[in-house]
Amino acid sequence: MMGKPFLLAPMAEISHRALRELIAGFGGCDEYFSEMISAGALISGGRYESWYMDNEPEPEKFVYQLVSGNAERLANAVSFLEPYECAGFDINMGCSAPPIIRTGGGAQWMSSIDTAGDMIARVRKRTKRRLSVKLRIGFAYDFDYLVSFCKRLEDEGVERVTLHPRIAREKFKKGANWEYTGMLRKQLRIPVVGNGDIRSAAEMNRRSLGCDAIMIGRLAVQKPWAFAQARGLPLPGMIDLEDVAARFLDMLAKCQPHEFHKSRARRFFTYFCSNFKWANYVRTLLGREAGLSAMRNVLEGFFRENPEERFAPGGA
Repeated sequence: MMGKPFLLAPMAEISHRALRELIAGFGGCDEYFSEMISAGALISGGRYESWYMDNEPEPEKFVYQLVSGNAERLANAVSFLEPYECAGFDINMGCSAPPIIRTGGGAQWMSSIDTAGDMIARVRKRTKRRLSVKLRIGFAYDFDYLVSFCKRLEDEGVERVTLHPRIAREKFKKGANWEYTGMLRKQLRIPVVGNGDIRSAAEMNRRSLGCDAIMIGRLAVQKPWAFAQARGLPLPGMIDLEDVAARFLDMLAKCQPHEFHKSRARRFFTYFCSNFKWANYVRTLLGREAGLSAMRNVLEGFFRENPEERFAPGGA
């Protein structure tokens, strides 16, 4: 693809193969990040880890994202995954969910420059592949600290930083502080990826002017064709939303274990339903169902009763 890279963000219960297949069907993106993978569960042989490790449909563009509060577990997880085809490994330093913070993982790594630097040095020794991190501003709006933190990671072998420009426990209701992304880019030798609050293909292109790559999450779920729109790739004039939803359900059944179907479908439709005028109504109907067949029936009935909701603008 031409232009600055466009990346699919790592999202729990969302960035799995079914969504990646859907995006690939519209022309794909430059890189697909995995769901957040627990390093501890991976190296201990957790029951579902093979599903998290699935690197299809484009393994050469796939990035494994790992989370743990333990440096040795992260290093061992990278060693375990090293034989698998991928574009690189990413360490989660941005998740602010309380269970992750309590274990010392995610954004908690940002509380100590030395601890984080030592961890990266240990992980770096285990792989020749690209090593990156995804992080937030920190626990306060302290740009000097953010720069010092990132420069230490850079010195220890990190080759790319993705910044979600909010502080650790800040929610999505407050807008992302994109000025931090541009300022950080000027301070580092390595590329800086921008992420946060991107709501359209046009905004993907506009935001890319201030960083080295763009990562999108929720927009890619709502509009799996957003990457193609941003690139100006051929698309139908109108996107058939019923067909897109049906394809997702088919791929979910094919690419994920039965135990994951309900949670993954609900997470997908939380964002995908934003395409509809009656978004909350459809989410409520889908949320009452436990099986994929029942969800398909709900969608078919909705589009039958509301044919004007079936299509969304696609290409020019």
